[in-house]
Amino acid sequence: MQSTELDPTLSQTLDAAGRAGLKLVIGNKNYSSWSMRPWLVLKAFGIPFEEIRISLGRPDTSARIARYTAAGRVPVLIDGEITVWDSLAICEYLAEQFPDKGMWPRDVAARAHARSICAEMHGGFGALRSAMWMNIRASFPGKGRTPEAQSDIARICEIWEECLEHSGGRGFLFGDFSIADAYYAPVVMRFRTYGVWLAPAVQAYVDRVIAHPAVAQWMREAQDENDRLEKYDVYP
Repeated sequence: MQSTELDPTLSQTLDAAGRAGLKLVIGNKNYSSWSMRPWLVLKAFGIPFEEIRISLGRPDTSARIARYTAAGRVPVLIDGEITVWDSLAICEYLAEQFPDKGMWPRDVAARAHARSICAEMHGGFGALRSAMWMNIRASFPGKGRTPEAQSDIARICEIWEECLEHSGGRGFLFGDFSIADAYYAPVVMRFRTYGVWLAPAVQAYVDRVIAHPAVAQWMREAQDENDRLEKYDVYP
């Protein structure tokens, strides 16, 4: 396996159980919202892993991804002989493997709620994805405001407001940072790029997500990437 822009000794890292370290295959940090989610979970909860980054939109992209999964998409998590693809499946696998980390809320009802809003994010909001793609380096204020995208924005704000109200409004969606926050972090990136106006409590949450060390690191590394995908860098 070829790891890019990383210390090769990371592949020798052992986790707390003494096994060979996890590997996470991702796309470009500037554009790959699906890759961002499990990467944030691993970073936020202090789980060592090797990052294998594959540049998207290149002639060899599909062939490189095919080395790790027949699904043809990133992210992919490799844990020894086990391969997990799809961001939500990866997050669930990590929560199962590291139950002491508290990646989901401890309370049963809160945990069910968190899983539900992640599933809603995972399977929905297609209009927002299409009209307001993730590009951390870009600034497209006011773009992409189709009626359907506006409806998605309203629903996301409703989700966040409800969660913040229940959690006390001073932390993350369920108090401490969780998979739910990692799952909505790419939306935070979109709101930032497209200059979406938010109510003060929601904007404060967005600011907290951006300031989280794992999110801040992802954003810095996205800024430092040299790869460019022209179709995502210019808004028509």
